Parts: sequence; C-alpha cells; structure tokens
Amino acid sequence: MLNPEAKLNPKIFDDAAEMRPTRDGYGEGLVEAGERNKNVVALCADLTESTRVEAFAKKFPERFFELGVAEQNMATVAAGLGISGKIPFIASYATFSPGRNWEQIRTTIAYNDSNVKVAGHHAGISVGPDGATHQATEDIAIMRAMPNMQVWVPCDAIEAKKATLAAAHVWGPVYLRFQREKTPVITTEATPYIPGKAHLFWTSKKPDVLIIGAGALLYNALLAARELEKDKIGAFVLDAHSIKPIDAKKITELAKKAGAVVTVEEHQVLGGLGGAVAEVLAASAPVPIEFIGMQNTFGESGPPEKLIEKYGMGVRDIKAAAKKAIRRK
Repeated sequence: MLNPEAKLNPKIFDDAAEMRPTRDGYGEGLVEAGERNKNVVALCADLTESTRVEAFAKKFPERFFELGVAEQNMATVAAGLGISGKIPFIASYATFSPGRNWEQIRTTIAYNDSNVKVAGHHAGISVGPDGATHQATEDIAIMRAMPNMQVWVPCDAIEAKKATLAAAHVWGPVYLRFQREKTPVITTEATPYIPGKAHLFWTSKKPDVLIIGAGALLYNALLAARELEKDKIGAFVLDAHSIKPIDAKKITELAKKAGAVVTVEEHQVLGGLGGAVAEVLAASAPVPIEFIGMQNTFGESGPPEKLIEKYGMGVRDIKAAAKKAIRRK
C-alpha cells in the first residue's frame, strides 16, 4: 500500500491522473527561488523555452544571461558568478550540459567548489524521437564521480520544484536531472522532501524485496509493487531522489528487512543509481540485487513509452527482476 506518511497523491493510479514533465517544476522553482533571493541568477544555452527558464528570464531580465550554443562558456561564466556571491543555475539538455561541458564543470565549478547548480534537461531515453545523440543515459555516472558535486533526480514535477528551491539553499555544486515527457504526479506539496534523505513511498506488511527508484520511473516501480501484491509478494518502494549523497542508512535498514533489492532508473545501470546502491550494500548489507536500466547500450528514436518497454524498464521487467532477486536469497 502507499505509505500514508509520504502523503502521496491518492489519484496516481487513476486513468485521469495528473501528468506533468519534471522540467515544469524546475521552471516554477527557479522563479520562486529568484523571488526569495536576489542573488539567484539563471544562465541558458539558447534553450530557454525547452528548459523552462523563460519565465525567470521575463521576470528577472537583469539576472538572466543567454550564452547561446556555448555550454563550455556557460559553465565557466557560472563558476565566476558562483564564487562571487551569486547563486547561478545553468540549463541545457543533459547531453550538452554536463555532456559537452563536463571538463569545464569539473575544473571551474567543482574543483573550486563554486556555488553553481547544473540543470540537465531532456535526460534519459524518454526524449524519444530525438534519438541516441540526445538521450543522456550516462550523466548521473559522470557527475556522481565528481568531487564536491551532489546529484539529485526528482520523481515528478512537484518534487522537481522542491529540489530546485532546495538547491538554492545548499552551498556548492548540485546536479539536477529533469525529463521532457509528461509523467504522473506522484507526490503532493505535503510530501516530505529533504536533500540526502530517501523516502518510503510503498510498504507491505511482509516485504520480500526493496525496490529503489529515482526519477519518473519511480511510478513504474509503484505499479510493479501493486501488482506484486496480487502475487502475494510484498515490497518496499523507496524514492532515492538524492543519489549523491545517497541515504545509505535507510537503504541498509530496508535491505536487511527485505533481503533482496531492485534498482530502477532511466540511465545506464553502470555508475548510476544501481552502482551507488550496490556500493552501499557491499559495505553494509550484502543481499541479492538486480538492476533495471539501460544495459550497456545506446538508445534509438521512437515513442518514449515503447522505448521504455524495449529497453527493459517497464512494469513487467521490474516485477521479473524482483522475483529473480527474491529467488536468489
């Protein structure tokens, strides 16, 4: 059942459930952060509409900087702002930022611990028809390995807004990952959100498996947990919106109770959420683990929902992985 303490949207399983892209939450959070703090500034690489920076640019034109198609320059300019008392948010597609400007983010932002927030948009294969060149499925891995960099992956538009606002209050570099497609709104304004703390969204009386998700695919994890209940298999579903720092204490606690783990992410299973969880379990709770995500392959052009199924990230795949992990106990 849905964990009542999480105060989730009670209509998430309805056919008419609200659908919004996580990038909308970024746009709303950025404007509100600007209203709260005059030091918040925004930079973009010629993608203000797609990345939802447009509203901030219109409201605070003196605090908006259009850098054009020059992601490396955008990161470097932001680094200077970030060590000068400003709170810069930089936005582009994730394949370009942090994809194209990774070295500038590393050397000018992270190395200097500059107070910059990197917003990577259109992440994952759900970019769909844009194809492999625009489907960022390695971004979590390359940012997670970077010293001083935090990595947050909100599950829906409401959590995305909370993450954006929280990033403005946290000192130092933060990578925020957003998606283009509309996805179900899982949380509510009352749902707890604390950077670095995972939250339990689904709980069974006798859990057999812990399913840990990040991003919009957390919805598929909840659907899988609901269907597993029909097979008399109990589950925990944990929202690991903070991949770095990861909530090792909570993951260890629940993994020991369940005895088996499945990770779910729209990203390569190498180096992303799955890798982070595996590191935690290897150190403190070595239990069987299965990984849902991109299996060392690039994507392709196609409808987002069909790509999710083709690459093994659908509800059916999560259920199969859960049963396999349980058999390995």
